[in-house]
Amino acid sequence: MVTAWHAAPAVPAELPTLSLYVHLPWCVRKCPYCDFNSHVPVGEIPERAYVDALLADLDLDLPAVAGRRIESVYLGGGTPSLFSPMALMRLLDGIRGRLTLAGDAEVTLEANPGTLREGYFTAVRDAGVNRVSVGVQSFAARHLATLGRIHDADQARATALAVHEAGIEELNLDLMVGLPGQTRQQPTHLSHYQLTLEPGTAFARRPPVLPADAAVVAQQVACRERLESAGFVHYEVSALALPGRHSRHNVHYWGFGDYLGLGAGAHAKLSDTGGIRRRTKVANPGRYMAAAGSEAAVAETLTLDSGDAAMEFLLNALRLREGFAIPLFEARTGVAWATQQSAAMHAQELGLLDIDGDRVRASTRGWELLDTLLAQFLPER
Repeated sequence: MVTAWHAAPAVPAELPTLSLYVHLPWCVRKCPYCDFNSHVPVGEIPERAYVDALLADLDLDLPAVAGRRIESVYLGGGTPSLFSPMALMRLLDGIRGRLTLAGDAEVTLEANPGTLREGYFTAVRDAGVNRVSVGVQSFAARHLATLGRIHDADQARATALAVHEAGIEELNLDLMVGLPGQTRQQPTHLSHYQLTLEPGTAFARRPPVLPADAAVVAQQVACRERLESAGFVHYEVSALALPGRHSRHNVHYWGFGDYLGLGAGAHAKLSDTGGIRRRTKVANPGRYMAAAGSEAAVAETLTLDSGDAAMEFLLNALRLREGFAIPLFEARTGVAWATQQSAAMHAQELGLLDIDGDRVRASTRGWELLDTLLAQFLPER
C-alpha cells in the first residue's frame, strides 16, 4: 500500500524547535567500518582556523534563524575530543554570542577513549559541555582490534569514570552488536547499533565474516533485556536510557525538528513560510575552511516537497517507542494526515502499526521490521 505523491513544497504549519549540530571532522585513524565525513590530519589539526571557519559559517546562516532559540548543541565528528578545551571554549563562547541558547540547553561532546588528557572533561565542562557521548563500541580486545579502534577496555572504563568525576552527569556509551565472532556476553551500554558494511569503507572492500542474522537478533535481545532489568527504557530503536535521561538532541531529530549544521559536510534542516529546506556544507575540510562565510561553503540546497517531508517525518518518528501524535505530523510537515491514512490502515492490518486516537506508533512487530513498516508509506513517483 502506498500513498499518493505530492509535488508541492511542504510548508509547516508552525516552526519546530531548533538545535545546532557542529561537525569536527578529524580522527587519529579512519575506522574500517566508518562512512562518516572524517579525515586523518596531516600534521597538527588547524584548531584556530577551523573554529574561525565555523563561526564565519554561523554568521552566514544567522539570518535564517533570526529570533529563534537553540534547544540543544551537538559537537560530533570525526573525533571532537581531539580539539583542546580552549578551542572548544572559544567555539561555544562564539555560539553563545551569536545565538540564544535555552537556559537548560543540552550541549553534547562526542569523545573517543585514547584521545584524552588528564583534566580534559573538567575543562570542557567549564566551557559549557554538559553531556558526553563516548565511542566505546566494545570492551572486548579482539573486537576493538577488528574495528580498528585505538583504545582498550581499560581506557574506555577510565574515560567513563573521568566524565563522572568531572561532574558531568549525562553520559552515553556507544556499543556495537553483530561484530565478527561476537557472542551474547555484551557489556551494559546505553546505545547499541548493528555493524553494517557501508559502501566505500574498508570493510565493504574486504568484508569480515559476520554473525548470522539470528545471532545478531539474540545479541540485541540480550542487551535490551539486561538493561531493562536494570531500569533502562528502550525508547528508540537503537537507544536505551534511564527514565528522563534520553538524548534530547537525538529526540529532536526523530521528532523532525529543525537544526543548523556547521562544519565540513554538515547537514541542516530549516523551516520557514517558504517551505522546509535542507543545506549541506562542502565536505573537504580544507575547501570548507577556505570558503566558510560565503555561499561557496554550501554544497547543496534543496526544498522538500510534501511527499518527501511526510516520508522523512515517518522515517524518523517511527523509530521512537512512543511514536508521534497526528497533530505534530501535520504541524511539522504541513501535510494532512489524510494523505497517509490508507497506508497507515494497511500497515495496521499487517500488524506493523498501532493507532490509538491521534497517537501513531510502531507495533512490537513493526519496530522489529521497521524497514517493512516504512515501505508501506513509500510514495508512488
